[in-house]
Amino acid sequence: MAPNLSPPDDLVVMGRIAAPYAVRGWVKVQTFTDALDSLLDYPVWQLGKAGQWRPYPVVEAKVHSQHLIAQLAGVDDRNAAEALQGFEIAVARQDRPPAQEGEYYWDELIGLSVQNLAGESLGTVETLLESGAHDILKVVEGTQERLIPFTDPIVREVDAEAGRIVVDWGKDW
Repeated sequence: MAPNLSPPDDLVVMGRIAAPYAVRGWVKVQTFTDALDSLLDYPVWQLGKAGQWRPYPVVEAKVHSQHLIAQLAGVDDRNAAEALQGFEIAVARQDRPPAQEGEYYWDELIGLSVQNLAGESLGTVETLLESGAHDILKVVEGTQERLIPFTDPIVREVDAEAGRIVVDWGKDW
């Protein structure tokens, strides 16, 4: 049986260690969030690679020249920082602030079924994509793949509890 390489369900990946930064153990972070500084709200990051996760308290972190840089507890020199390169950064799901009214965390939308106003199934949300204008749902049904703009007036209802998104979108579009 292959090992589970994804984070546990109680963790949400929000970035990765891109490279060491300077010589005192700081790391440069590539964030997967809309706001570059979103990770600054979390005092402990879970770092993981190949299914193994470990908590690292954040000693200091800041935005520096269009990047997020951080110093983590126990990472005191460049060699230790280099050893973390490529590790994913996750935070506890329950530590995230609630989404604003009408906004959703992407990971909450993945796996929801999508149906149109006629009640026809269009598939399941596989992922979301960023575009310049708005986010896009990648909806898959068998071998059929649909890219549906995640915007008003196309998205009519998101009911995460029922596991469903209702869209104004034709089955043959």
